[in-house]
Amino acid sequence: MVYLLLIIGFALLIKGAGYFVDGSSSIARLLHVSPLLIGLTIVAFGTSSPEAVVSIIAALEGSADVAIGNVVGSNIFNITFVVGLTAVLYPLTVQNDTIRKEIPFTLLAGTALLIFISDTFLQHAGINEITRSEGLILLLFFAVFLYYIFEAARKNRSENKTAYQQEAPGSKEGLTKQLLLTLAGITAIIIGGNLVVRSSTEIAYSFGMSETLVGLTIVALGTSLPELVTSITAALKKQSEIALGNIIGSNIFNIFFVLGAASVITPLAVDSRILLDVVFMILLTIVILVFSRTNYAVGKYEGSVLAAAYVIYLIYIILRN
Repeated sequence: MVYLLLIIGFALLIKGAGYFVDGSSSIARLLHVSPLLIGLTIVAFGTSSPEAVVSIIAALEGSADVAIGNVVGSNIFNITFVVGLTAVLYPLTVQNDTIRKEIPFTLLAGTALLIFISDTFLQHAGINEITRSEGLILLLFFAVFLYYIFEAARKNRSENKTAYQQEAPGSKEGLTKQLLLTLAGITAIIIGGNLVVRSSTEIAYSFGMSETLVGLTIVALGTSLPELVTSITAALKKQSEIALGNIIGSNIFNIFFVLGAASVITPLAVDSRILLDVVFMILLTIVILVFSRTNYAVGKYEGSVLAAAYVIYLIYIILRN
C-alpha cells in the first residue's frame, strides 16, 4: 500500500506542477507579462514547486534529512542528468547574457549553503544546522535575485518593444479558468508532496535506508521530473535558453527559497555526509559556468559527460549508505 501511495504522490506532484505552470503562464500572458519574465520565474519556479512542498512538509514533520537531501539531490540531478540528457537530444546554446549572469547566483546559493551547514568545521559546534537566522539570509538572497530578474525583464522589454506585441485583453472567463487551473495544480502538489514524504520515509525505515539517502535519490528524482520534462520539451522546440534557464532558475529557487522557508519554519539539522554532496553540486555548477562562458554551449559530448557523472554519483551514494 505504501508503494501505491508513493506512486500516487509522485503522479499528483508531476500533474499538479504541469497544471500550475500552464495555468500561471496563461495568466501571465492574459495580464501582458513579458515572455522573459514568464520563462525565468513562472516556469522555473513552477517546476520547482514539488521540491518546495516536499521539503517544507518534511521540515514541518521533523524530517530535516529529507528536506535538505531533496533540494541537494534535485539540484545535482538537474545540472547533470537533466542538462546532460537535454544537451544530448539538442545542444544547448548559451547566448543570453541574463542566463550567464544567473549561473553565478547558483554558485552563490551553493556556497552559502555549504557555509551554513559547516558548523562543526567552522565554529566547532556540536551539530551542523541551518538556523532560522540563516534561513532568513537565504530568503533575503532570494529577494535580491527576484529584484534582479524583474529589472532584467523590464530592461529587456523596454529595449525590445516590438518583440512584445500586446495581445487583446483576455476575457474574464478565460482568466477565471486559468486561476482555477492554477489552484488545482497547487492543491495537487500539496497533497502529492504530503504522500511522498510519508511513504518515502516509511520505505526508508523498512529497508534500513537513511532519510538522507531517500531524499537524495527517490524524492529528489521524483520531484525533478517536471524540470526534466520541461527542459527536454523546450530543447526539442529549439528553445535552448528556456531549457537551461529553467534549470538554473529552479536550482536558485530550491536553495534560496525552499531551504530558506523550511529552515525559518524549523531549524534543519544536517547530516554531515551531505557536505560532500553540496561540494559536488558546487563543482558541477562551476562546470556549467565554464561551458556557458567559453564554448557558449553545452553540446552532446558535454551532455554525455554530465549524464554519466550523475550515474556515477548515484552509485556512490547508494554504496555510501
